[in-house]
Amino acid sequence: MEKETPTKQPTLLLRIKEILKKREKDLVEMDRIAKMLVRRDLELSETREKREQELKELKESKKSLTQMLKEVREAQEKAEEEKNKTLAIIVNFTDGLLVLDENNKVLLINPQAEVLLNFKKEEIIGKSILAFSKLPQLKNLLDLYKKEIKKDFFREEIEIRESLILSMTKTPLKRGKIKIGNLLILNDITREKTIEKAKSEFVSLAAHQLRTPLSALKWILKTFLSDELGRMNKEQKEFLSDAYNSNERMIVLVNDLLNAARIEEGRFLYKLDLIDPGILIKSVIDSYRDLIREKNIKVEFKNLIKRPLKTLIDADKIKIAIDNILENAIKYSGPDGKIIISLKSDKKEIETSVEDNGLGIPEVQQKRVFSKFFRGANVLRKETDGTGLGLFIAKNIIEAHNGRIWFKSIEGKGTTFCFTLPIRKKA
Repeated sequence: MEKETPTKQPTLLLRIKEILKKREKDLVEMDRIAKMLVRRDLELSETREKREQELKELKESKKSLTQMLKEVREAQEKAEEEKNKTLAIIVNFTDGLLVLDENNKVLLINPQAEVLLNFKKEEIIGKSILAFSKLPQLKNLLDLYKKEIKKDFFREEIEIRESLILSMTKTPLKRGKIKIGNLLILNDITREKTIEKAKSEFVSLAAHQLRTPLSALKWILKTFLSDELGRMNKEQKEFLSDAYNSNERMIVLVNDLLNAARIEEGRFLYKLDLIDPGILIKSVIDSYRDLIREKNIKVEFKNLIKRPLKTLIDADKIKIAIDNILENAIKYSGPDGKIIISLKSDKKEIETSVEDNGLGIPEVQQKRVFSKFFRGANVLRKETDGTGLGLFIAKNIIEAHNGRIWFKSIEGKGTTFCFTLPIRKKA
């Protein structure tokens, strides 16, 4: 066997080292590749999971979106249904309706308004209503609208033409707290006004016809009571006194009916003079001295105006107003009652108040106090006399003088009526 030489041994070792070194490099590379593959597998797995999660979320979003679209569609259908209902109500509304924006442009007009104003909606929709102020059928209405244009709310009666009288109401349209326009409501009150006029004319005619025989009867009864036709015994005088008092009540009723009729017909004319209201109040108090003494009522007049003060008023009419208020205070005060009449003023107006501690007015009936023929339920149980026209007449007299009238009352404790008259020196 041939024996290796020493020179060949180092060469072999070097070769083996090279092979081992290369193998080591290969193993490192394989390890790197293996780790890279594992990492890639992990990334792919994570990506797959992420895509699956996104797909799941997308399916849920699609489901939510479908539900949302369904709800929106249902809301739209409901809104459309409500809109159709509203339009149906507007179209079939018995009153005329005009919807205006903030610039007075007509956004909507219903058929009844078209009929009342003799207009077609195509002619007016989208245009300012004020542009039609010269047209005969709209002139009176728009004159009133322009006069009250700054007010958010008002209600007035207006004659459109001879055969048509409307009640016009203006009210604001709001979205939340923001005003977006105005609504005009036109109510045909021609029939009511015609009936009211006929009723007033009948009352006026009947009252005039009653006035003459009642005056004649008063004169006859007064003649008998004065013993001008011979002396009568006590019983005869009592019967005739009752008849005379009943006749007086009838005359008061007739006068009240005539005054109410004149007010409604606009014929309640005024003769204005410079008068001191304090003098009128004193004269009215004096006219009730007998009744005040009979009921033992204390009447106190507090004139807080320290200087002579005259204002332009119709003395006869203001006297009627004071008389009606004071008469109620006396009639509805009990024996030993107390009435305080106060008179005061500032630079612009004179204020009168009549305070009593009588029956008072039931709270549920206080809104009707100034209505025609109103009498409180508690009054009817105790006092049968009265027409229920006194305060209606007083209110119209005061307001015709550009004054104000109001009251406060507690049932069983008393009532205070107050009214003001503006201080005027010239008409």
